[in-house]
Amino acid sequence: MGWWTEKVVPHLTDAALAKPEVMALRADVCRGLSGEVVEIGFGSGLNLGVLPDQVRSVAAIEPNDLGWQRSSARRRDSTVPVTRSGLDGEALDAADASFDNALCTFTLCTVPDAARAIAELRRVLRPGGALHFLEHGLAPEPQVARMQRRLDPVQRIVFGGCNLSRDVPALLRAGGFAVSCQPIRIMPAKVMSPWAEGFLGRAVRD
Repeated sequence: MGWWTEKVVPHLTDAALAKPEVMALRADVCRGLSGEVVEIGFGSGLNLGVLPDQVRSVAAIEPNDLGWQRSSARRRDSTVPVTRSGLDGEALDAADASFDNALCTFTLCTVPDAARAIAELRRVLRPGGALHFLEHGLAPEPQVARMQRRLDPVQRIVFGGCNLSRDVPALLRAGGFAVSCQPIRIMPAKVMSPWAEGFLGRAVRD
């Protein structure tokens, strides 16, 4: 992955995605989670502090060793058992129908093959299980979407493969999920920003 992606990007993303307004969105997306949960893109464990009491365990999928190390204090303080259960969201080491629910925050933008990761999440969810997702992505305003596409090549270099213009709800629907979501502003912005647009919702496996 390279020195920049492995050693610098985790610090940058933590700084940007641990702000109070983002943590409030994390609390929203985690509401309703229960049972055994798989989380792809676990990172430094920022979601642990907002998990409902009904969550019994978290299978954490995290490829970055520094991100995993940075989660140590949060894992130690969490009442929810966390196990690092893999490195690759595109190839989950779990049997079919293993989990009650899934969680994904600011991850589908970066996974190289998002459709494959979505197929894996659907495979390991039990029927009726839900993927709770909070992602940035394709803006509804055409002029902002055009700007996102122009910025994508630079964004991928600076932020470890991250894409600004992925249409996450469309990808989830194409992957066989029933999707309910709302467009959101991830960070307050006085003007439309290619980095501020996103989605918060649930995708239910049939």
